Amino acid sequence: MAALKFYQFPCLSDNYGVLVHDPDSGDTASIDAPDANAVETALQENGWALTHILVTHHHWDHTQGIAELKSKYNCRVIGPEVEASKIDMLDETKNDGDQFTFGGETVNVISTPGHTIGMINFHFPESGTVFTGDTLFALGCGRIFEGDANMMWESLSKLAKLPPETVVYCGHEYTQANATFCLTMEPDNQALIKRSEEITALRAQGKPTLPTSIGLELETNPFLRAGNAENFAKIRTAKDNA
Repeated sequence: MAALKFYQFPCLSDNYGVLVHDPDSGDTASIDAPDANAVETALQENGWALTHILVTHHHWDHTQGIAELKSKYNCRVIGPEVEASKIDMLDETKNDGDQFTFGGETVNVISTPGHTIGMINFHFPESGTVFTGDTLFALGCGRIFEGDANMMWESLSKLAKLPPETVVYCGHEYTQANATFCLTMEPDNQALIKRSEEITALRAQGKPTLPTSIGLELETNPFLRAGNAENFAKIRTAKDNA
């Protein structure tokens, strides 16, 4: 069985889309649908046809391309049960702990409420990859719009338990701004200082800072390193007011 292929591409002002492709079956999934034209261009660049859209949450910058893509490809749209009333054209809904198969691999659904109440993440354990939407960012986490700090801390704690080598794709290129904030929280964290320098160099060249990994985030991301919900809440509040 051939390994799944992952293709990340920028879209909108600071979003990322990702295509997941199975060379054996030809199945191709878009993680969210931030922009139909950008997804279409990515598909054409690779010579792939869209068969699935895996939706993390209901916000427009993750869903606005669904209708156009589904109309063209008749792809299967899978998303969170809790947000089914807010996402049009879902064919299949998933809850925490559910599993489904894509490209011969089992996909584990992880509920990660906080940013939104129904956010789900998609973990491909055989490929060692997780798609975290707007829950976990490189050196950050999503702003808490619908949940609370306890909820978001529990969600991040679930992700922190994944194997450290797990590759993390998330929804936005926020890393450079996040690094600036993180250094105010942990100014003596040598791993963070080194990573911040690498991020600055990447962005100066117009290169993405993603994907990241669970292990790298555990070393450098204060939101994952908070230790408990109370400390996490203080960090999140500081970031919101930065």
